[in-house]
Amino acid sequence: MLTIDGVTYRIAGRTLLECATARLPAGARIGLVGRNGTGKSPLLGLIAGTIAPADGDIRIRNKARIGTVAQETPTGKQSPLDIVLAADIERAALLAEAETASDPHRVAEIHERLADIEAHRAEARAASILAGLGFDEASQARAIEEFSGGWRMRVALAAVLFAKPDLLLLDEPTNHLDLEAAMWLEGFLATYPNTMLLVSHDRDLLNKAVDGIWHLEGQKLVAYRGGYDRFERTRREALVHQSAMATRQAAERKRIEAFVDRFRYKASKARQAQSRIKALARMEPIAAVVADRNERFDFPQPEPLAPPIVTLDGASVGYDSGEPILRGLNLRIDMDDRIALLGANGNGKTTLLRLLAKRLSPLEGKVHRSGKLKVGYFAQNQLEELPEGQTPVQHMTALMPLLGEARLRGHLGRFGLTGDRAITRIADLSGGEKARLLLATITRDAPHLLLLDEPTNHLDVDAREALVQALNEYEGAVILVTHDAHLVELAADRLWLVADGTCKSYEGDLDDYRRLLLDAARAERRQARGEKPKASVNKADERRRRAEARAVTANLRKAIKTAEARVGKLQAEKDSLHAKLADPKLYDGPAGDVTTLNRRAGEIDRDIEAAESAWLEAQEALEAAGG
Repeated sequence: MLTIDGVTYRIAGRTLLECATARLPAGARIGLVGRNGTGKSPLLGLIAGTIAPADGDIRIRNKARIGTVAQETPTGKQSPLDIVLAADIERAALLAEAETASDPHRVAEIHERLADIEAHRAEARAASILAGLGFDEASQARAIEEFSGGWRMRVALAAVLFAKPDLLLLDEPTNHLDLEAAMWLEGFLATYPNTMLLVSHDRDLLNKAVDGIWHLEGQKLVAYRGGYDRFERTRREALVHQSAMATRQAAERKRIEAFVDRFRYKASKARQAQSRIKALARMEPIAAVVADRNERFDFPQPEPLAPPIVTLDGASVGYDSGEPILRGLNLRIDMDDRIALLGANGNGKTTLLRLLAKRLSPLEGKVHRSGKLKVGYFAQNQLEELPEGQTPVQHMTALMPLLGEARLRGHLGRFGLTGDRAITRIADLSGGEKARLLLATITRDAPHLLLLDEPTNHLDVDAREALVQALNEYEGAVILVTHDAHLVELAADRLWLVADGTCKSYEGDLDDYRRLLLDAARAERRQARGEKPKASVNKADERRRRAEARAVTANLRKAIKTAEARVGKLQAEKDSLHAKLADPKLYDGPAGDVTTLNRRAGEIDRDIEAAESAWLEAQEALEAAGG
């Protein structure tokens, strides 16, 4: 379907691709991954033909239809359903021609072709895609101009999915979706019948919807089989091997150089010395593996507060005009809570966060907050409000004028904004770097409660993993709104469902919630077909039983998560210590430094063993309890 042959591409004097080569077979579904700024989106532009390479060739199968999400969102009086139906250009053209064609043979050809492309199913298929992306029957018929930009982007996505192009190019398709729509999209793309190239940092999507990975690194493309987890495992093994090979090569080079230096001018050994000089010249250097130190997040730890830190008693919340968005809120938040909000966009998740952040006042009822409570609130619109003419250091100085530059830089460094990044104009930072700056901004006074509304939209996979680890180490409360199921599963231990005008604890996990959504979708389809609902087992009782079992094992699960985080932190310190102990320069300094490092290395080994034992005991207890 697609061949990339020796492609080179530069932008503003910077080379993003150099002699990149890859092949995409027909029917393959490939995930394109790589760090932010490596050139993933430009590569899609090269394939789509919107930009041209400096060198090399991109070949696409003759007459193949390429589909991308339109950059300009649709507008006007047309409905989402009409816009999506119009995306199938052939069907639209055939229907228009059928209205005017008079030649009987041509009329027969038109109707035969309409039957071949199943035009009679088009409206139902378009409605199904729109429903999966969050549009109910009423909203499918509204004028597109009534929707926000994010919802219009969903319509643009629905249109390209409906068109079913031979080569589908998608760039971060989940960024404008909620968790429910993202789950639907995973299933849709996993069964996409044609060829697909998908840029995403969503680990769940990359595990469930693709059968191969292209990794863009060092201006090259490397292909891997399987989903993201398999790619990560394979690449990690390759990097370990590469690191070991580089170490062995460095030792061999040192040994040969020592031989040459010793015998170069000795007549009896001159020939051997010359052959070793040639061997050194032929020795291809193996690149050492260098970790990206910027992939880190480290939230300042808050002072403990007595529970609860927030309670809502019969609260309702909304905006100045109109009815309350949410009513009857009876909720409690403690310092150790990790809560993810479920519910479709428009149900009130962001409204609830604004109430908790004191951006909105309750219309009814009470919100009780601890007197010393400090809240950090991350919202996507705040990225646009950052002062683009300032640098991160200048921005933080304006917020914390009493702190010196060294301490401000130290705080920015907690979020990977080190070195030149800290003194680069905010306008010139990437989306991921702006997200880091916003996280640094909202945590500057060590808040007790973090409210995070889609914090991962601009973060790559490695940064998302760093965020998961930081949230697990953070000792305050977290309330999270995200479409990233992987983040929910690893960073949240409670779920609240925002639906039907209120918010309540959801007694289930994400798998239960997926099943709930699937059951609801099936019920809607049966209702649309006029079928009677099937008699079913009491699923509410079944979910309640599963929830009670999880409640019994909740402490064990928390102990397992704590032990895992502890082992990870200790292992990172151990790796850092071993790197220092392997540095020859260390042994030129005071002997006491070596002794201190060796002593700490021994302590870390004992600490890791204790943490692993705690994990094992909790895991065995959980298994014994049927968890």
